[in-house]
Amino acid sequence: MADAGAGSLHGGDAALPYPPEEQELSQRLRRLYPAVNQEETPLPRSWSPKDKYNYIGLSQGNLRVHYKGHGKNHKDAASVRATHPIPAACGIYYFEVKIVSKGRDGYMGIGLSAQGVNMNRLPGWDKHSYGYHGDDGHSFCSSGTGQPYGPTFTTGDVIGCCVNLINNTCFYTKNGHSLGIAFTDLPSNLYPTVGLQTPGEIVDANFGQQPFVFDIEDYMREWRAKIQSTIKRFPIGDRLGEWQAMLQNMVSSYLVHHGYCSTATAFARVTDTTIQEEQTSIKNRQRIQKLVLAGRVGEAIEATQQLYPGLLEHNPNLLFMLKCRQFVEMVNGTDSEVRCFSARSPRSQDSYPGSPSLSPRHGSSNSHVHSTGADSPTCSNGVMSTKSKQSHSKYPTLSSSSSSSSSSSPSSVNYSESNSTDSTKSQQHSSTSNQETSDSEMEMEAEHYPNGVLENSSTRIMNGTYKHEDILQTDESSMDSCPQRQLCGGNHAATERMIQFGRELQMLSEQLCREYGKNTMHKKMLQDAFSLLAYSDPWNCPVGQQLDPIQREPVCAALNSAILESQNLPKQPPLMLALGQASECLRLMARVGLGSCSFARVDDYLH
Repeated sequence: MADAGAGSLHGGDAALPYPPEEQELSQRLRRLYPAVNQEETPLPRSWSPKDKYNYIGLSQGNLRVHYKGHGKNHKDAASVRATHPIPAACGIYYFEVKIVSKGRDGYMGIGLSAQGVNMNRLPGWDKHSYGYHGDDGHSFCSSGTGQPYGPTFTTGDVIGCCVNLINNTCFYTKNGHSLGIAFTDLPSNLYPTVGLQTPGEIVDANFGQQPFVFDIEDYMREWRAKIQSTIKRFPIGDRLGEWQAMLQNMVSSYLVHHGYCSTATAFARVTDTTIQEEQTSIKNRQRIQKLVLAGRVGEAIEATQQLYPGLLEHNPNLLFMLKCRQFVEMVNGTDSEVRCFSARSPRSQDSYPGSPSLSPRHGSSNSHVHSTGADSPTCSNGVMSTKSKQSHSKYPTLSSSSSSSSSSSPSSVNYSESNSTDSTKSQQHSSTSNQETSDSEMEMEAEHYPNGVLENSSTRIMNGTYKHEDILQTDESSMDSCPQRQLCGGNHAATERMIQFGRELQMLSEQLCREYGKNTMHKKMLQDAFSLLAYSDPWNCPVGQQLDPIQREPVCAALNSAILESQNLPKQPPLMLALGQASECLRLMARVGLGSCSFARVDDYLH
């Protein structure tokens, strides 16, 4: 499947790649202007065929400009603007123009103009128009009268125009050398502009299509250092102690939120901060997150229902998201609703020691998993369901078994033993392990999946962080021996269960629609999930990105936040809120034309 990133057309089909030169342009623009959101504020990439005087002709991808008028006097002057104005988030913007031919008289102007400025003029002659002219070397600042500025320019010269949106100035370069400040107090939203006046004049623009003659990146580095120095020198004064304590609490809450249990405990001990949530509760959330990130969404739903009764019932949107994700994982063959139908390797029988209802000590015999026919019991998360189990949810049960709700509060339940059939062993284990279980003991090991997840590979999950590459990356010899991925692991009974689950998911969608009205997001999630079945190879189809393990992360984050909110804890850690606020402030700065936002990026302080 084609990557929908830099190598695809904006807003188009992911299967249509950029030409190599367009990819190079996109990469260079991202490197030069990383703070610019090109979805909101596109960068100039060419001259506009719609925003020009009719004496201007364009060619070579609208980068070459030639004059096609009479050229008798100044009334025959003609200009063209770029496709888009210069975004303030650039901080510093630069483009170059090469003089292909000076024509008859070389009456050429290079500069900037606002939207609406008359194009029957050279840049600089009218209000909100600025230009550097080749015939006399003068600069024109919203006036027909120029001021001496630099040398003249002619055929073969490369003239650059740099707009500094931090101090609102502009300078030009000639053949890679700066000519000094030409204009100050520039307004925002100016367009690169070029004007010609006599026959034979031809110029080529470079908006990043080629490396620039002038070293603009060195100039940008100077200004980045200035802005960051200003930030570092910001006076804190007598409130330093308050700030330190606040930051320590923010870091602590971040670690707790994401389930970094041991790290949070060590940090709290060193900084003398208090953890608001009990350690067992943190570990319960951590285990649920691990299940989701491992693709075992059915087990995560069961665990959530047991540890946090009523949570999903009161969050129908979250429940539906989880069920849609579970269907995707069933297609992938990773959810235990379908994995239980596949024969297991000896090692996988006792995998995931920290999870419920999977190893033999947590449930009844596995002999039923190979049964077929209408009378065979349905396998849910590795445990054979019986008719005595009743679901108390108001929504249709999408799993044939449901966990019994625990009477204990989530903070006092050790989830690793909550489903044990040996209650005595469970109690003994809980009494000794609740306080002693370290993060390293909660690492989970990947089972043998017939769908391309390597047998006996180790899935290292430390402190709540799931490293997908540890499962998915392998050497070539391992890949050669790995069976081809198949729908539901290639098992017919598992496929039947997946289809049944899909019907139940459709019923849930209809019920939610009756109770809460139409939900376009639900409809799209369901359509996307079901669309996987339309392709013989779901992993390489237009909607196959759903099967990428990274798509589990937003589902995991949503479930984690809901659990925290149900416990009257912040659903987002204050540190993330502060970073989000800082990023939003930078976006607002860009919208109002404060160019310094480009060199005060949050990411620069996180890496």
